[in-house]
Amino acid sequence: MKVSGLLATKSPTVITIHPDQPVADAVTLYGQHNIGSLIVVDRDNHLVGILSERDIVRHLPEYDDVMGTAVQEIMTPRVIVALPQDDVMSVAHTMTERRFRHMPVVDEGELVGIISIGDIIKCQRDQYRGEIATLETQIMAENI
Repeated sequence: MKVSGLLATKSPTVITIHPDQPVADAVTLYGQHNIGSLIVVDRDNHLVGILSERDIVRHLPEYDDVMGTAVQEIMTPRVIVALPQDDVMSVAHTMTERRFRHMPVVDEGELVGIISIGDIIKCQRDQYRGEIATLETQIMAENI
């Protein structure tokens, strides 16, 4: 399956935050949308980073007031992105090897979505269920 197929099963809305907003705003958005990362975009809506729950936890010892700190201070600025035509299993491999759970999807420079390792696992599960159903149907047909 391609990333575009996986994105077709998800809401097209990507929750974003601006780099100058406080981390407290990010935490609020995590709770409101039940998500674990935010795409950081500039005022022109261009991807400039990603902020995950891990980024916040990792920086807690460094900042007296991490909640008041600007997102740009603790975000991950160099973001690995997926393209809609990428193979989901290839993306899963990259996410696993690089040890991150969320990947923005960009098409011709525009942010078009985000996928999580959970999305990939659901995709695999559904694929396996389909294969099992096909095999069961074939076995039943042979026994008739």
